[in-house]
Amino acid sequence: MYWLSRHRLQLLTVLVMVAGTVLCAAAAGHYAWRRALGTESAQVQRQLQLYGQGLQQRIDRFGTLPQVMALDPDLLHALQVPPSPAERQRLNLKLQRANQVTRTSTLTLVGRDGVAVAASNWDQPTSNVGEDYSYRPYYQQALAHGRGRFYGIGMTTGVPGYFMSEAILDADSQRIGVIVIKIELSALEQEWLNSPDVVLTSDNHDVVFLANRDAWRYRLLRPLGTEERREMRAARQYADRSLQPLRVRTEDVLADGGRMVRLLDPALPQAMLWQTLALPDEDWSLHLLHDASAATSAGRGAAVAGAAAWLALGFLVLFVQQRRRLSKHRQRSRRELETLLKQHAQELRTAQDGLLEAATDADFGLSRSLEHLPQGVVVIDKEQRLVAWNSRYLELFRFPAGLVRVGRPIEELFRFNARRGLLGPGPIDEAIERRLTHLRSGRPHMRESEKDDGTVLEIRGNPLPDGGFVTSYADITSYKNAARELRSLADALEHRVAERTQDLDEARREAEQANRYKTRFVASAVHDLLQPLNAARMFVSVLRGKLTDPEQQQTSDHIDAALAAQDAILNSLLDISRLESGSLQVRVRAFALSPLLETLAREFGIAAQSRGLQLDWVDTRAVIVSDEALLRRILQNFLSNALRYTPRGRVLIGCRRAGDQLRIEVHDQGPGIPESLQGEIFEEFRRLNDGVEQERGAGLGLAIVERIGRLLGHRISLRSTLGKGSVFAVSVALGRADEVIAPPTAPVVATEPSDDSPLRECRVWSIDDDPHVCAATRALLERWGCHVELADGPQGALEIASALNVPQLLLLDVRMGQWHGPDLYEALCTLWKARPPVILVTAERDDALKVHAAENGWGFLLKPVRPPALRALMTQLLLRHRR
Repeated sequence: MYWLSRHRLQLLTVLVMVAGTVLCAAAAGHYAWRRALGTESAQVQRQLQLYGQGLQQRIDRFGTLPQVMALDPDLLHALQVPPSPAERQRLNLKLQRANQVTRTSTLTLVGRDGVAVAASNWDQPTSNVGEDYSYRPYYQQALAHGRGRFYGIGMTTGVPGYFMSEAILDADSQRIGVIVIKIELSALEQEWLNSPDVVLTSDNHDVVFLANRDAWRYRLLRPLGTEERREMRAARQYADRSLQPLRVRTEDVLADGGRMVRLLDPALPQAMLWQTLALPDEDWSLHLLHDASAATSAGRGAAVAGAAAWLALGFLVLFVQQRRRLSKHRQRSRRELETLLKQHAQELRTAQDGLLEAATDADFGLSRSLEHLPQGVVVIDKEQRLVAWNSRYLELFRFPAGLVRVGRPIEELFRFNARRGLLGPGPIDEAIERRLTHLRSGRPHMRESEKDDGTVLEIRGNPLPDGGFVTSYADITSYKNAARELRSLADALEHRVAERTQDLDEARREAEQANRYKTRFVASAVHDLLQPLNAARMFVSVLRGKLTDPEQQQTSDHIDAALAAQDAILNSLLDISRLESGSLQVRVRAFALSPLLETLAREFGIAAQSRGLQLDWVDTRAVIVSDEALLRRILQNFLSNALRYTPRGRVLIGCRRAGDQLRIEVHDQGPGIPESLQGEIFEEFRRLNDGVEQERGAGLGLAIVERIGRLLGHRISLRSTLGKGSVFAVSVALGRADEVIAPPTAPVVATEPSDDSPLRECRVWSIDDDPHVCAATRALLERWGCHVELADGPQGALEIASALNVPQLLLLDVRMGQWHGPDLYEALCTLWKARPPVILVTAERDDALKVHAAENGWGFLLKPVRPPALRALMTQLLLRHRR
């Protein structure tokens, strides 16, 4: 029964170990998989938002172009009076030039009957001129509602693109025709090719029309209805393209709306994470399919770790139980052996001769009182002769019959074991003598010995009161094997921990490197985007000077406002890039807070009045220690958000003392911010959806605030009550009045042009590697009365520069391919044999470059350039140079 119970206990232990291992592996793997999948899903959402921003910005870049073109009097005249062949040719050329400047695909003027009157591709075999487009939705939408939007395949060119149309009105506000621009989005697909993910864009019928993989284009995400098919055939949206269904099986739905899917056609070998972003302005949807195998690998790794942890814990428990069992066993054996020895000692003291005789006559030394012990036990007298032993002792050493008997010298047993190699290497006589000497000394001892068959014995010896000696032999082989297995497991776990630590270090290094790449990419991308934006703002300034109609001037103002908003977004992206890379210079000093608050209240007070709001501010005599420019950025963002989200009432800016800190607060009476969103609004591109104005920000302001606060060591705080409003605050250190250094007073330069302005007949060179910037600069300077002798790139300037054509003023870009602006200036000065005044016009946010320009007396302006600022700086440099 004992054997059966022990067998059941062992079986139960094995089952618990196996079941626990499976459960731990499953739980740990599932938890790690879900957690890693959630992290990847959040990253995919952010990436998808970036793709959506890029797509929307590419479309918004051309959004106002149809409105501007619709105001052109030549187009209006061509629709009112049928143009002659010569007039039609001039109209075609005009559209062609406009198309080259704006870099659209085509510009087409369509009459009221739907027939194209003129087009920018008039000289191409696939010319739009004379084609009937009355069936196209963009034409029908423009005549019905004033403007239209439509993505489809061009029936004349066979090239897909996005069509944006605007109705042209006559003097009676009747729609008499349509101007249509077409932009190709294939370049966007080429950019998406760099992504390892699958990026798709679908229309309102769930037809995929943009994809970074050819096999996914023109796929149906759901079956089309009869009415939808009829509508698409009527519009010839996708021409003769075959629309194949995209077969997908959803395996799991995440909490954030993402899905784990299995793609069947087109087939992918692994499960994908599918996230979708709605583009409401275009009624499109942007999709991103991400390989989630990394989350699966993380789950497998966690499962292995969980199983290993459970096994380690189980073996540790078994090890501890075994140690406790052996300890109890030894203690019990020791107590029993001590009791037995006392009994034997007493017997030996009273009747040693009788005991020897009885042992010889009865069982030849095989003591029944020692039989219950699990150890092998042997007892010798002071003459080192055998007195008693048990059967376990005979089993352990497998002595032959007749060798062990009462009265035999223990030396003979030692010699027998030595011949079998049980006493270890070395001379036999020395090994035997060493053991006999130890027995004679009467000192207790304890040691371990391993036999050839792997059996490990724990040998304990204790002297008897009358000079004899008792020795016990315990088999501890199982305990030793368990200890070795635990040591091996511990070594394996330690090795696995070391490998995991190395993997984490490698992942951290890769993340840091990716962050550096991202920062450099953002800075470079913003620089390239600022170039066409700079040209656009200059063109708008020239256009506004030529417009006399108030409505046209208002449209020009709207365009300039849109470009200014784009400028703000790009500058915000660049600020975030500089903050993350640590390249933003900080100038912390003590200054009075009152002038800064007064300036902000004056600037934002005008915006508040235009919205029907009241902006109040509380004056202060406090002196603070901070970077004035960066603190101004923080407060500007606070005030801008307060005005944006306050439908009615007032906004207040003031400050409170808090120990050695001053807390500058901006109070609004907006809808308030839920507590669940108060941490998220400081992330990039996070915007609340309850703003009261039509024009919403890009969601970068508070992200910049958070980074500037971290850079300056200023605490940014927020408290908000739903339905009552919010309070944004920044805490800065207080300073002393004697630490304030008065800033130098900047000279006041008139910005309004006059007849005696130094710009009249001023000879100016403009050098930039972007032809559009050169054209825009030339048009702007000529409107101011300047004589622009050159508006070209570096090579063109070097080819014509000589001592005979030294300009009075030079406008110079900095980064122009292989040329660096200051180096090009030195080369031109050598050819001119003179050093005319120069203004560096650049998109480089480099403080060192700005300092270099100031040291040399050069002007410095950042792109996109505001025309009033350029005019003022040119006037200032010309006046200074004349003196």
